[in-house]
Amino acid sequence: MISFCQMPRLSYTSEVSLQNPNRVQLQISQDTDMNREELGKIMTVRSKQVGVMVNRNNGTKGNEGESKLEPHLGLEFDSAEDAQEFYNVHAAQAGFKIRIGQLYRSRVDGSVISRRFVCSKEGFQTNSRTGCPAFIRVQKNDSGKWAIANVKSDHNHDLGLPGEIQPPSIQRKVFPAARSSAIVSTRTGIRSHENGQQIPTDAVVDVKRLKREQAEGGVPSIQPYKGLEFASANEAYKYYHGYSSCAGFKVRIGQLFRSKNDGSITSRRFVCSKEGHQHPSRVGCGAYLRIQKQESGRWVVDRLNKEHNHQLDSPVASSQKGFREDVNCSLRDINFSDPIDGIDLVKGERENNIGTDWYPMLLSYFQSRQADDTGFFYAIEVDDEGKCGSVFWVDGRSRFSCSQFGDAIVLDTTYRSNSYLVPFASFIGVNHHMQPVLLGCALIADESEESFTWLFQTWVRAMSGRLPLSIIADKDTSIQHSIAQVFPGAHHRFSSWQIKANEQQYLGPFLSMDNEFKYEYETCISQSQTPSEFDSAWNALLNKYDLKENTWLKEMYRTRKSWVPLYLRATFFAGIPLDGSMKPFFGTFLNAHSPVNEFVIRYEKAVEQRREEERKEDFNSFNLQSPLHTKDPIEEQGRRLYTLTMFKAFQKELLECFSYVGIKINVEGSINRYLVQKCGNGDERNTVAFNGSNLNVSCSCKMFEFEGVLCRHALKIFQIMNIRELPSRYILHRWTKHAKYGILRDVDSGGGSQDFRALMLWTLREEARNYIEAGATSLERYKIAFEIMQEGRRNLCWQN
Repeated sequence: MISFCQMPRLSYTSEVSLQNPNRVQLQISQDTDMNREELGKIMTVRSKQVGVMVNRNNGTKGNEGESKLEPHLGLEFDSAEDAQEFYNVHAAQAGFKIRIGQLYRSRVDGSVISRRFVCSKEGFQTNSRTGCPAFIRVQKNDSGKWAIANVKSDHNHDLGLPGEIQPPSIQRKVFPAARSSAIVSTRTGIRSHENGQQIPTDAVVDVKRLKREQAEGGVPSIQPYKGLEFASANEAYKYYHGYSSCAGFKVRIGQLFRSKNDGSITSRRFVCSKEGHQHPSRVGCGAYLRIQKQESGRWVVDRLNKEHNHQLDSPVASSQKGFREDVNCSLRDINFSDPIDGIDLVKGERENNIGTDWYPMLLSYFQSRQADDTGFFYAIEVDDEGKCGSVFWVDGRSRFSCSQFGDAIVLDTTYRSNSYLVPFASFIGVNHHMQPVLLGCALIADESEESFTWLFQTWVRAMSGRLPLSIIADKDTSIQHSIAQVFPGAHHRFSSWQIKANEQQYLGPFLSMDNEFKYEYETCISQSQTPSEFDSAWNALLNKYDLKENTWLKEMYRTRKSWVPLYLRATFFAGIPLDGSMKPFFGTFLNAHSPVNEFVIRYEKAVEQRREEERKEDFNSFNLQSPLHTKDPIEEQGRRLYTLTMFKAFQKELLECFSYVGIKINVEGSINRYLVQKCGNGDERNTVAFNGSNLNVSCSCKMFEFEGVLCRHALKIFQIMNIRELPSRYILHRWTKHAKYGILRDVDSGGGSQDFRALMLWTLREEARNYIEAGATSLERYKIAFEIMQEGRRNLCWQN
């Protein structure tokens, strides 16, 4: 078969074979002097109703022997590609273009059993389409042939002149004989073998030649087929990327498969970029290529599907733009490292996962919000070509909240773990009632390092330069690099849901079948108190179960400081549980199928509900009191300062300390060390260091460092030392009733470095906003508010 890529005007003749009257030959030729051997190839079409065929040329008789072969019921083809190519030629002669329409699959084995090829103006998805009803549908019969089952020839629009439209290139099946003749070089490591017979090692595909041919608008020298062999997965990706660029589609990295023995990658899938339904631009295309790693270390195509359920791009545009830019530039820099988490690491052309209809809707919403909220901030990522990318926005209330609660944040990208149509992400903090608080939102165009770096930098700019002490986000290479770049001092903790999912993926058989392994594994992770203790238990586990070469476990040990509790306790995470059981901010308000026109409504409803819950807790903290259970002045101090929620947590630790004993074990100058253990339970032991000169206390359990509330062990030592009031630095301002109002009792009560200028700035802005709203309700209130403001300004000037 010939390709119609960059093809001159065509003419064709049909003739009935004398040997077989049910066999029609469609002879394709050109008006040029090109190689007749290439142009004179024949496409065979069989007809069950030859007598129905009309011999005509636009209604008039043409040259002798020339005619138009019209599509009709029963017209039979060897393959669906033949039918598509026939309809393509017919459309070019009639003056219209075609697209691939719907396909139908067998309920038994999922194979394609029927296809529709429609006029390019079918439907109403774009302004250029008119809902044209013209189409043909081919059905696969029991013999394996494809016959036209439905046909409609009437168009509802003007047709072009015959021959004016050149048909686009159609993907054709390449048979084994043709493959061998296309193998021309030994420069790369790609080989092919058929029926178990391996081609000599000097017969490989020249990828550079393939690039050159595609850039010149040609077709691939060799098309993908089962048995095609590569030296590496990287070579396979380069090859399929080049092939797809000429064929008119783009590729993504699909699913990977690992060995149950050592966790190494044994198989990879490269899929059409329109595979799946995660966002509107994807249509569930089934085209893919899968490669399998052989014992020799080479990779062989073992599964392949070249059927697309969507219209392919123009091969000329795809070749010249996509291939020259993507292949010649991007493929040189591909980093095909082993992605432990199954995240795509191949750096190719960045795609946009945000539907184009989202941008005007969000922009209109942002502009309306800015008119009402002067603190509203938004930004849209724009590339060098002026194309929109990721979107970030945050209102004034969230920016104010970040000034007090931005020390520990969560990047919630739940959409990545589900089939979400909207790539919606949110920055979440924890307020003084231990409730989730919104600190910003985003739509992430693609999951590249560039996108996440832009997102984090934009968040910092919106938050007046405030940097978090800690951040909880997915274990993803691009996210890790972006955090290290933008938040260099922040402790990155991996998302617990992702850790659990990976444990099931890589250790599932051990965890489900061997209870002893599960117990030892969980004990090693959760019970280790020192690095040496963890290392000892970890190595013992690997040796006992012969897991030293497990790739996933090697990677998890390398990144242990981002997920093992032992290494996380010394960092402030606002008490967010290590098991990830934090109440989601948006809950069920936003789901995988939230449409564009409902997104803003649901988003605002969720925000308003969460802020109403916060207002209720504020009211309760100022107007209700929890009962005291002791006569200890420290308990009264906690009730006076903490919110209700935080006082209950503090009170629990205080009451528990009465069932512990402290034994002095060491004295170093002014520092006394105590061993604190529970009465009747010698297994629970912690070491507390107390400095009598400045009342500093530190416990080995690290509860205060992690949560910001003193533990029962430290409180026990304060009891022993008869301390009647806690130093202010041990009651963090962020947990107090006045946290959101910015009343700083003591600048030392921050649990770490804090940007107090940002706190003061946003506290004054929030207070000013409330002041303006109250003063603008009437003329009398305005006069009073204005006079008070002037008096206040004079006092500030006098202070200087």
